[in-house]
Amino acid sequence: MVEPVRGMHDVLPAQRSALKRIQTLLEATIERWGYQFLDLPILEHREMYLKKAGEELVGKLYDFEFHGRHLALRPEWTASVLRAYVHGLQSEPLPARLAYSGPVFRYERPQRMTYRQFTQVGVELIGGLPPLADAEVVALACRGLEAVGVRDYRLTVGHIGVVRALLGNLGLAERTANLLLWNLERLRAGQVELIRRQLAEAHGDELFDLGPLAALPDDQLEALLLTMLRAVGLRLDNSTRPPEAIVARLVRKLRRDDPQPRVERALELLSRLAATVGPPEDALPQLEALFAAEGIDPAPINELRAILELLAAQGVPLAHLTVNAGLGRGLHYYTGLIFEIYDADGLQLCGGGRYDDLVAAIGGRASVPAVGFAYGLERVTHAAPPAAPATLPLVLVMAAAPEHRAAALQTALRLREHGYAALVDTRDRSLSANLRDAARRGAQAVIICDARAPEVVRWHRLADHRERELAQADWPDGGDYEHATVQ
Repeated sequence: MVEPVRGMHDVLPAQRSALKRIQTLLEATIERWGYQFLDLPILEHREMYLKKAGEELVGKLYDFEFHGRHLALRPEWTASVLRAYVHGLQSEPLPARLAYSGPVFRYERPQRMTYRQFTQVGVELIGGLPPLADAEVVALACRGLEAVGVRDYRLTVGHIGVVRALLGNLGLAERTANLLLWNLERLRAGQVELIRRQLAEAHGDELFDLGPLAALPDDQLEALLLTMLRAVGLRLDNSTRPPEAIVARLVRKLRRDDPQPRVERALELLSRLAATVGPPEDALPQLEALFAAEGIDPAPINELRAILELLAAQGVPLAHLTVNAGLGRGLHYYTGLIFEIYDADGLQLCGGGRYDDLVAAIGGRASVPAVGFAYGLERVTHAAPPAAPATLPLVLVMAAAPEHRAAALQTALRLREHGYAALVDTRDRSLSANLRDAARRGAQAVIICDARAPEVVRWHRLADHRERELAQADWPDGGDYEHATVQ
C-alpha cells in the first residue's frame, strides 16, 4: 500500500523544485508574449470529450458516473479552455490569448516519461487567423524551450488541410474520409491492412451486392423491398419518416457505385503523403508536385509555406525543422497546421495545432478560429539541463533553555524577514544534537537564543564551526549569504 497507484508518481522535494523552476520559466516566457493565465476545474462533463477528441483520447479517459452525471478527469486543456471561453469570455475582444498550467489525467501505458497524471503548460490563441497566429504559437513554443535551456530540439510540422484536400478530391463519403484521416498515425506505421479491416467493419453495409436485382428500375426495386420487409414482419411505421421514404433512401444507398477503388486510391495517395518527410526545401516541392498531378488546389500547401516563412522571420532555425505531411496527432479536432517538438533523444516535449471548429462543437455561437499548443512539463524538465536549486539559505534556531522558547520563535520570524529559511528546534535538543541535525539538512548555521534574543543571538556557522554573538543589525543578509562573513 505504500506504492503509488500504477501510472502515478510521487513528486519529492528535489523533483518538485526542478519542476517548479522550469514551470516558472515557461510561464514567464508565455506572459511576455501577452497571454493571460486562467485556472479551470479538473472535472468536466464527459460528453465534451466524446464530441471531438477522437477514439484514441476517449479510450484513455478517467470517466465515471456520480449522482446521475457522467464526468471525466481532464485529459487535456484545450477543450476546457474553449468551454471556459464559450461560458464566460465570448464578449471579450478577439483574438483572446489564454494560457494554462496544471494536471491532466490519461490512462496511458506506463513507459519512459509517460505518466497517467502529468502537467501541461500551454496556450490557446482564440480568434487568430493563419498564417500569423500559427507562426506565433509555434515560435512561442520554441522560445519557451530555449528559455529553459533546451536548444537541441527538433520541430516537426504538418497540415491537416493538405490531407483533407487530397481526400476531398476522391469523392469519398465523409465518414470514410474521416476514418482515413483519423488513421494517419497507423498509416505512417505501415498498418494498411488494419485500416482496411476498420473501413470494412464501419462500412460493411455499403458492400451489399444487389446481384440481378440491380437491373430493376428504382420504383420496382423499392416496391419489391417494401413487400419483402413487410413479409418478414419488419415494421417501418414507427419512424418519423414514411416507410416509402425509408426504402427509397435504402435503394439510393444500395445503388452507390463500389467505393473500394476510391478507398484503395486514397490509401495509395495517403501512403505517398506519409512518406513525404524532410526539410521544407525538399518536402514542399514534393507536395506541390503531387497536388499538381492530381489537379488539387495547393492552398493548404501555400498556407504551410507562409507559416514556415514567418517562423524563419522570428528566428526559428529551419535547420531544426522537418515537414511531415503524414503527421496526424490522433485528435479529431485539428483542421489546419499541426506540430510536435522533440528533444535530441526523440522524446516529445510539446505538440499542438489549429482547430477552427471546436468552439462551435462545444457550444459557441459560431465557429471561431483557434490555434494552440501544450508542453509536457515533466518531459521538458527531464530534457532541460540541470541547475542548482535556487533555495533560501537554511538556518536552525534553538532555545538555549526552555524559558527561551518564545525568544527562539521570535528570532525565527525575524530571520525569515531577513531572507532565510528558518527551522525551529521543536524537540528541545542539545546544541551538539542540533549541530548534527543542521549538518544533515544542509543548513548554514545554528542560531542559539537566550534572554537577549532576538536583538542579540549566538551565531554558529557550520562551514567552519565559528561561533560569534551578533546583534540583529549585523546579521548577514540571507540573499547574499555565500559572500557574507560572520566577524
